[in-house]
Amino acid sequence: MRRGLKFVPLALLLLTLLELAVFVLVGRAVGFGAALLLVFAASLLGLVLLRREGMRAWRRFRAAAQAGQPPGPQVTDGLVGLAGALLLALPGLVSGAVGLLLLVPPLRRLAGGGVRRTAERRVSSMVAGDLFGPRRVRVYPGAPQPAPAPSPQSPPAGQSPQPGPAIEGEIVDR
Repeated sequence: MRRGLKFVPLALLLLTLLELAVFVLVGRAVGFGAALLLVFAASLLGLVLLRREGMRAWRRFRAAAQAGQPPGPQVTDGLVGLAGALLLALPGLVSGAVGLLLLVPPLRRLAGGGVRRTAERRVSSMVAGDLFGPRRVRVYPGAPQPAPAPSPQSPPAGQSPQPGPAIEGEIVDR
């Protein structure tokens, strides 16, 4: 995780340069005032959607929690919606376009699946089950794989481990 953090300043610099280049190109094509108005309108729309998506995500999360259902799907959908609205609210044409794409339902579901897979990889199986419900497992037909060899510390199959040394006052049946 920390290895990737050293590239964040470089990525932000490149994103800023990309935003500036796209703004200049759009400004030349439609005019500086129209490009500025487009960025302002996209940011305003993003701020409105940020509030709406936040409230929507919170209501869906609460409804799932009250119904006793795993809240993971609502959380991932809410995160993707909030990320899309936040990117739309940031001043810039590229970030606004990406944010707008994240708000389109099929792309939103696709991004939500990616968020879910990432979350499942980063948390324990028990936490992932609590968040997202039971996992779907694909079973492929084919020849069975041999079982792994038992480790020297584990007892042979079918036998229970030998009890440790008896503690004073404890009755040990052998």
